[in-house]
Amino acid sequence: MGEFDLIARYFKRPPPLAAAAQVTLGVGDDCALLQPRPGQQWAVSTDLLIEGRHFLSTVAPDRLGHKALAVNLSDLAACGAQPVAYTLALSLPSVDEAWLAAFAQGLHALADAHGIALVGGDTTRGPLAIGITVMGEVPPGQALLRSGAKAGDELWVSGHLGDARLALEVFRGSLSVPLPVWELARQRMEQPTPRVALGLALRGVASAAADVSDGLCGDLGHILAASGVGAVIDAADAIETIASRGVWMGASGRLDSNLSANPPLPAEWQWLDWVLNGGDDYELVFTAPSALTEAVRLAAAAAGTPVRRIGRIQAESGLWLRERDGVLTRLPTRGFDHFA
Repeated sequence: MGEFDLIARYFKRPPPLAAAAQVTLGVGDDCALLQPRPGQQWAVSTDLLIEGRHFLSTVAPDRLGHKALAVNLSDLAACGAQPVAYTLALSLPSVDEAWLAAFAQGLHALADAHGIALVGGDTTRGPLAIGITVMGEVPPGQALLRSGAKAGDELWVSGHLGDARLALEVFRGSLSVPLPVWELARQRMEQPTPRVALGLALRGVASAAADVSDGLCGDLGHILAASGVGAVIDAADAIETIASRGVWMGASGRLDSNLSANPPLPAEWQWLDWVLNGGDDYELVFTAPSALTEAVRLAAAAAGTPVRRIGRIQAESGLWLRERDGVLTRLPTRGFDHFA
């Protein structure tokens, strides 16, 4: 199968109705032609995923297709942008039709769920790598940025943090977990849920936001640096954001009788480390004035996305963890860095 046959068979498709007005010309020419709706501006983001660096060779191709687009949609969510279109650059060692069919299925399923059109890209022979650029719309002045947090704002996160890191430790062989914990953690690692609906609902509510991809501390650190503020995270609230812990433990805080007591439950500091520094979560960390607490909860309910308040923004610089006994511990604000 040649390059253009590959594109035609697996990736050329008409734009969904949600994006038809903005996509004047899609796959098939040297350039795509896009037209934003009146009163909108483009929000654009790019991510590159490389086998062995961003994903394991064991990941199912349909899950990889999902994740490749999800990590980009998460960036649009962090800016409060409505997805419209994307391009795909795909490097393949060889043409594996079964792999391509499954990869395209996972990719297109998530694209259809968000009404986003594939409008172009490139394919080449080489190590397995996936580059996606997403384009979304947002009204001028309404994008969620990293630079708007103010002292006194509440600190929130969406969904669940730390589960993907737990799955990575299992893959590395450094951790053994009960089967239900493994299934949940692996899905969080391989099929993250981009919080697009929440990002849209938070426009006009959140004062600042960022995508959590390189670890909560690191990505929150970008907000603190851009806004010129500091923050305190409450350990008791932060630890509740890791879903695997809830599966491993019963509702009463005891080990669930349906799960084996071996291996033993990790210590609290370990759960916290996965939450604070795990990475690969693709959730949102955001701030909002304390007067808008109810507005945040309403936005989360409208988006069908759980959120949790985990701390507060302060004028003093730095990031701190408030332990259960009230002691403050300084936290680093550097997340995962490919070149560190």
